[in-house]
Amino acid sequence: MSSSSLSDGRGDLPTDIDVVVIGAGQAGLAVGHTLKQAGVSFVILDAANQLGASWTTRWDSLRLFTSARYCGLPGLPFPGDPDRYPVKDEVPDYFRSYAARFELPIRLGTPVVSVARSGDGFTVTTPAGRIAARQVVAAIGAFQTPAIPAFSQRLAPSVTQLHSHDYRNPGQIPAGRVAVIGAANSGLQIAAELSASHEVVVCRGRRQPRLPQRILGRDAFWWLSRCGILRLPTNTPLARRLALPDPVVGTKIDELARSVGFAGRAVDAEGERLITADGERIEVSTVLWASGYRNDWSWLDAELLGADGQPQHDAGIGASGLHFVGLYRMRNRGSALLGFVGRDAQRVGAAVARRSRR
Repeated sequence: MSSSSLSDGRGDLPTDIDVVVIGAGQAGLAVGHTLKQAGVSFVILDAANQLGASWTTRWDSLRLFTSARYCGLPGLPFPGDPDRYPVKDEVPDYFRSYAARFELPIRLGTPVVSVARSGDGFTVTTPAGRIAARQVVAAIGAFQTPAIPAFSQRLAPSVTQLHSHDYRNPGQIPAGRVAVIGAANSGLQIAAELSASHEVVVCRGRRQPRLPQRILGRDAFWWLSRCGILRLPTNTPLARRLALPDPVVGTKIDELARSVGFAGRAVDAEGERLITADGERIEVSTVLWASGYRNDWSWLDAELLGADGQPQHDAGIGASGLHFVGLYRMRNRGSALLGFVGRDAQRVGAAVARRSRR
């Protein structure tokens, strides 16, 4: 890979360019591929000093629940047997190969401080300088800021608290009972791992749908793809009727219940106890918050946001020239998933290219 295509942030930034893509994860790389094919002048900025940093910092034993067949981005299949399930450290390697193959202009170590309207375009401010851009694509993904409920502050200082974002392995967790708050895929996988060395109780709200890893010898996502469920637009009446929580993939709840306890949704805390919705009080030594994430739009100028504080777009395409890729259920159930974000990226990238040619 040439230094002109991938920089650690010390290289010169363009001062004026057609498009700035913010984020060099799966969404940003996929958009970059489309823009490169269309001949658009663009640069991809990322705050991290390496590609795939958000994957390297996930817990050590994480294995993807989508097979390699559904982990690739447009133009380059994920390597290896398509029916295998990659470990998380393979994803940054794939990102580096992808960026090199398509010679994507990426500037690492370049966080975006703010984006503001400037005439018919935008001013993108970074610590290294400002860039004038005709369009901006926010490809920062769906999982930005860890969400922890306010009642966590009522836990005693003696209780260790850790969000799943910062969890790496059981060695981080002191002895004693662990409460895992959240029963989606991350929470249950971490609970299963911790159960080998700790007493674990999982606090869950409404029960998640369950999906086997494989059905009749095929990966579950093969069936979801063939049935069109992952491509079903989120704004249709049928999609709204099917708007169930994301399924727990592969984890066998009945088997897990032999090694961990289950309790109701945690709604409050008092000292060294969590309080559930049904009034149960659970004494804990550690609370692991598998409670999800929230979006942070504080870096967008207020005039770029709607009255509800959220950015305005139509399934990612913004009339103002500010576009989005990789948001949760932005257009369909696959919008934030590694192997499915490419469809949205191609659609948004094509719209950006058309606007650029005007």
